[in-house]
Amino acid sequence: MAYSADGFTAYSASKRGNAPSMYGYKTTDTIADVNTSGYFNSLSSLLEVGDVIHCVTSTGSTAVVTLVYVVSNASGVVDVTDGTTLSATDSD
Repeated sequence: MAYSADGFTAYSASKRGNAPSMYGYKTTDTIADVNTSGYFNSLSSLLEVGDVIHCVTSTGSTAVVTLVYVVSNASGVVDVTDGTTLSATDSD
Protein backbone atom coordinates (compact mmCIF):
# COMPACT_ATOMS: atom_id res chain seq x y z
CA MET A 1 0.00 0.00 0.00
CA ALA A 2 1.01 3.63 0.25
CA TYR A 3 1.53 6.25 2.91
CA SER A 4 -1.68 7.75 4.30
CA ALA A 5 -1.70 11.12 6.06
CA ASP A 6 -4.58 9.93 8.27
CA GLY A 7 -2.19 7.86 10.40
CA PHE A 8 0.60 10.44 10.81
CA THR A 9 0.98 12.84 13.74
CA ALA A 10 3.70 14.97 15.30
CA TYR A 11 4.65 14.09 18.89
CA SER A 12 7.36 16.70 19.26
CA ALA A 13 8.37 19.01 16.45
CA SER A 14 11.91 20.29 16.81
CA LYS A 15 12.70 23.94 16.40
CA ARG A 16 15.48 22.58 14.15
CA GLY A 17 18.22 22.93 16.69
CA ASN A 18 20.12 19.78 17.51
CA ALA A 19 17.10 17.71 18.55
CA PRO A 20 15.21 15.54 16.08
CA SER A 21 11.47 15.76 15.62
CA MET A 22 9.41 12.78 16.76
CA TYR A 23 6.37 11.47 14.94
CA GLY A 24 3.84 8.68 15.20
CA TYR A 25 2.43 6.70 12.30
CA LYS A 26 -0.23 3.97 12.32
CA THR A 27 -1.09 1.89 9.27
CA THR A 28 -2.34 -1.53 8.21
CA ASP A 29 0.77 -1.80 6.00
CA THR A 30 3.60 -4.04 7.14
CA ILE A 31 6.87 -2.59 8.46
CA ALA A 32 8.52 -3.99 5.30
CA ASP A 33 6.31 -1.64 3.27
CA VAL A 34 6.86 1.34 5.58
CA ASN A 35 10.64 1.08 5.68
CA THR A 36 10.93 0.92 1.89
CA SER A 37 12.75 3.91 0.39
CA GLY A 38 10.22 6.40 -0.93
CA TYR A 39 7.32 5.43 1.34
CA PHE A 40 7.37 8.83 3.09
CA ASN A 41 8.20 10.92 -0.01
CA SER A 42 5.10 13.08 0.39
CA LEU A 43 6.64 14.27 3.69
CA SER A 44 10.03 15.16 2.22
CA SER A 45 9.56 18.86 3.00
CA LEU A 46 8.82 18.00 6.67
CA LEU A 47 11.17 15.16 7.55
CA GLU A 48 14.87 15.66 8.20
CA VAL A 49 17.70 13.18 8.69
CA GLY A 50 17.57 11.90 12.27
CA ASP A 51 13.84 12.46 12.77
CA VAL A 52 12.25 9.50 14.59
CA ILE A 53 8.97 7.84 13.59
CA HIS A 54 7.17 5.53 16.03
CA CYS A 55 5.38 3.13 13.66
CA VAL A 56 2.45 0.90 14.54
CA THR A 57 2.09 -1.46 11.60
CA SER A 58 0.31 -4.74 11.01
CA THR A 59 1.14 -8.33 10.27
CA GLY A 60 -2.24 -9.91 9.73
CA SER A 61 -4.25 -8.95 12.80
CA THR A 62 -1.20 -8.46 15.02
CA ALA A 63 0.11 -4.97 15.68
CA VAL A 64 3.86 -4.48 15.34
CA VAL A 65 5.54 -1.48 17.01
CA THR A 66 8.80 -0.33 15.41
CA LEU A 67 11.02 2.72 15.81
CA VAL A 68 12.55 4.00 12.58
CA TYR A 69 14.48 7.15 11.79
CA VAL A 70 15.19 9.09 8.62
CA VAL A 71 18.60 8.16 7.19
CA SER A 72 18.36 10.23 4.03
CA ASN A 73 16.14 12.83 2.42
CA ALA A 74 17.47 14.05 -0.90
CA SER A 75 15.72 15.26 -4.06
CA GLY A 76 12.34 14.42 -2.50
CA VAL A 77 13.22 10.79 -1.74
CA VAL A 78 12.92 9.86 1.93
CA ASP A 79 14.52 6.69 3.28
CA VAL A 80 14.12 5.38 6.82
CA THR A 81 15.96 2.63 8.68
CA ASP A 82 14.66 -0.93 8.82
CA GLY A 83 13.82 -0.09 12.40
CA THR A 84 13.97 -1.62 15.82
CA THR A 85 10.89 -3.61 16.73
CA LEU A 86 9.75 -3.18 20.30
CA SER A 87 8.97 -6.40 22.05
CA ALA A 88 6.71 -6.78 25.03
CA THR A 89 5.87 -9.54 27.44
CA ASP A 90 2.34 -9.83 28.70
CA SER A 91 2.39 -12.80 31.03
CA ASP A 92 -0.97 -12.32 32.74
